[in-house]
Amino acid sequence: MAIEAVLWDYGGVFTPSPFAAASAYATTLGVEPDVLIEIVFGAYDSDSDHVWHRLERGELPFPHALAEIAAAAQAAGFRFEAAEMFAGMRGDDVDRTVVVEAVRGVRARGIRTAIVTNNIREYGDAWRGQLAVDELFDAIVDSSHEGVRKPNPVIYHTALERLGVSHPSRAVFLDDFEGNVTAARNLGMHGIVVGPDPRVALDALVALLDQPDEA
Repeated sequence: MAIEAVLWDYGGVFTPSPFAAASAYATTLGVEPDVLIEIVFGAYDSDSDHVWHRLERGELPFPHALAEIAAAAQAAGFRFEAAEMFAGMRGDDVDRTVVVEAVRGVRARGIRTAIVTNNIREYGDAWRGQLAVDELFDAIVDSSHEGVRKPNPVIYHTALERLGVSHPSRAVFLDDFEGNVTAARNLGMHGIVVGPDPRVALDALVALLDQPDEA
């Protein structure tokens, strides 16, 4: 079937991965990365009452969530400073302008685009300021404004409805977190996991878009 829309995650696709930053930060603390990631982000392939999940649903202010996470880290025997962890997302050796150019290439084909992001309300202006969102995307679906986050099926359905996609099989979703991609595939969408080098995923996207329409 011809693809009608491509949906993009934000963090880890247009920016370095927050999970990679957390892993690197854990190493500096002498903590197992899986332990720190569980305390900070919870079981990320679920939509639970973990403090970070509530933050991404817009249910908590950022300072309150960070205080809870710091307390949980202290109880586990280590110090947590959010600013130090997220400093690892400020840049890496990967040229991520290729992702922006890929979005432009998708739109040049007449295909609609959207951002579907688990994000924090207080960071909204900052991340939108890093992309020409009005030029690049037909819709922005931000968990902190929607009150629902990936991998909950509702957020994917919301994006598809706003883009006017006729069937999930006519949409592609790209995300750096495999659990979110699995959730999209379970709804019938095409899913592509974005790894450390986004060009691999972008090549897979082009190959999918170049397939002949069998509808």
